[in-house]
Amino acid sequence: MTRDTRAAPAAEHCPVPPGLTDSALKIAVVGGFGVGKTTMVRSVSEIRPLHTEEVMSRAGRRVDDISRVSTKNATTVAFDFGRITIDDRNILYLFGAPGQERFWFLWERLLSGTLGAVVLVDTRRLTDAWYALDRLEQQGMPFIVAVNDFGGPLHSDEHIRQALALGPEVPLVEFDARDHSSSKFVLIALVEHLHTLALHQKG
Repeated sequence: MTRDTRAAPAAEHCPVPPGLTDSALKIAVVGGFGVGKTTMVRSVSEIRPLHTEEVMSRAGRRVDDISRVSTKNATTVAFDFGRITIDDRNILYLFGAPGQERFWFLWERLLSGTLGAVVLVDTRRLTDAWYALDRLEQQGMPFIVAVNDFGGPLHSDEHIRQALALGPEVPLVEFDARDHSSSKFVLIALVEHLHTLALHQKG
């Protein structure tokens, strides 16, 4: 299985704006349509998350492929925003990107200044993650892959890595986007991955 390698415009990486904390980390949550990005941001954010969800119209249903997410009745049309405090001086800001192809033009702004990303995947629709993976790889942005639990089908880590062409250096975790602790575990895995990469660069 091969990934679609359509070219994507590179985002401009800017430093995180200074604030009241020693470390404010901007994290992106990306992936295909209906893989749980909004649910994850909602479950893990310590503040009431900002959502730009709209009820799916008949026109939208004709544009977006909902054949495998037929129960979905709302969709993100701009981004989701949440926040989680690591400690007194360190904060994660979460930005969830819309998954539909017609909103991909928004990703350039959302990924600007992002230090790392979580790519959500649904094992029923693994190919939906290809665009996100290709875009992050083209930009050289560190990421981990998180498999959201939709009740199957079950696949081995090896199968998922082969289907998504993931190298052994990319962390692969399983979680439930509806669960706070599970979603927090994913963010911790990403922060640890970023820390490991930073140590290797220094070495």
